[in-house]
Amino acid sequence: MALLRIAPNGYIRRANAAARRLLGASLPQGADPVHIGSLLDGPGRPAGEWIAETHAARRSDGRSEVLRLRARDDAAKEQHFQVTLAMDPVEQPGLIAVLNDASALKTLEAQFVQSQKMQAIGQLAGGVAHDFNNLLTAIRGHCDLLMLRHDKGDPDYADLDQIGQNANRAASLVGQLLAFSRRQQLQLETLDTRDVLAELTHLLNRLVGEKITLTISHDPTLRAIRADKRQLEQVIMNLVVNARDAMPAGGNIEIRTDVLSIDDLARDKVSLPKGDYLRIRVTDEGCGIEAGLVDKIFEPFFTTKRVGEGTGLGLSTAYGIVKQTGGYIFCDSEVGKGTCFSLYFPAQAGVRQAVRPVAAATEMTQILQRASVLLVEDEAPVRAFAARALRLKGYEVHEAASAEEALALLDGGLTVDIFVTDVVMPGMDGPSWVRAALRDRPGTRVVFMSGYTEDIFGEGHDPIPNAAFLAKPFTLNELIQAVARQMQDPPRRLDA
Repeated sequence: MALLRIAPNGYIRRANAAARRLLGASLPQGADPVHIGSLLDGPGRPAGEWIAETHAARRSDGRSEVLRLRARDDAAKEQHFQVTLAMDPVEQPGLIAVLNDASALKTLEAQFVQSQKMQAIGQLAGGVAHDFNNLLTAIRGHCDLLMLRHDKGDPDYADLDQIGQNANRAASLVGQLLAFSRRQQLQLETLDTRDVLAELTHLLNRLVGEKITLTISHDPTLRAIRADKRQLEQVIMNLVVNARDAMPAGGNIEIRTDVLSIDDLARDKVSLPKGDYLRIRVTDEGCGIEAGLVDKIFEPFFTTKRVGEGTGLGLSTAYGIVKQTGGYIFCDSEVGKGTCFSLYFPAQAGVRQAVRPVAAATEMTQILQRASVLLVEDEAPVRAFAARALRLKGYEVHEAASAEEALALLDGGLTVDIFVTDVVMPGMDGPSWVRAALRDRPGTRVVFMSGYTEDIFGEGHDPIPNAAFLAKPFTLNELIQAVARQMQDPPRRLDA
């Protein structure tokens, strides 16, 4: 047991061997006393004040606080001790302090607080992003409608184009917030990473500049993965940009892919399940990251760059995307030698998915001429844009501002070929009303729209048949294409 004898003024009179080992300092045996405040930081106030207050109260009921050991040059990590005080029955006036190492407890507490902070920021980011995506859908959509009425030679066309481009930039920023909060809808598909990286090579070479050499190599036995292509590209670009910024004088960046069979891999408080994984490594020869900072690099808004040179969202965005995909990301770094980010994705046994053939133009025109849509969206600007866009393409559109209104229209005898509905709405949500409607209309196609979705169809429910997803914000063409894809085959009408 680690014990200290402390005078009322906070100076340490004696320390046993256990206390010396814990504190790692040369404590006095009588001469040149050391003040406890020079060794331990108090809980929001100097440790000496706590000692004096406890002695003045003349209480021996075991007052306890967690104190932090002041930083030492040889300290590998922060240390905390639970210090319990009692009146010294032998040397009066004075106190006895019992020390217990509380570093593990404080580490767990810090991890819990950090996870709560990450969750709170994620919920805030996801909620804000959802609202912004509705606004951006309306802005981009009405901009598209205006551009249909202007030729490229029109003086207003360039202004409208600028509005559209800036809306796209805003959508990209919102996408980063959703990636961090892990509340974006991923469009998962079977990917060959050789194809993904081949398409990215030109852009990556432009990003790194002339001072840096980019090399890409692949395992000849490479396996496919299930991922969102656009988001995987975003992760790789973020890592390459970070590698570039770590080498202002130039150097080499290597992207290497291989396949591993893992029986047991545990690191960074994560254990990978047994199985085959495709690994993507992005390695640079830059300045490296200090050991004390590696654990923080995936935190949102944390950056080692100077003010104004980074948002601190790049690596947290990559982390969110990889985790939501079902993968893992790790960082190995050595100051002065470089950094390697390793991505692990479960390898797939199958081949890439076949693309459904697109209906011929004449056939599609005939389908559109007789197709009817029930559009359900609680945001009036989004509903107005979507309805106009669909009518311009020949659809018969029926509008509803809520799920309850949509069901009332159907109960009143309305028959349609396809439901186009928001996911998150006041009252009944999109998946719930669609399930209710499909009980009597099983052949109806569905397009779900949402600024984000988390468990879009809800836990414990079967997938909704004939359903597709359209992420907000979307353009006029994206909306039309999503509906057209659902209507490729001749629709089965409700009264057929």
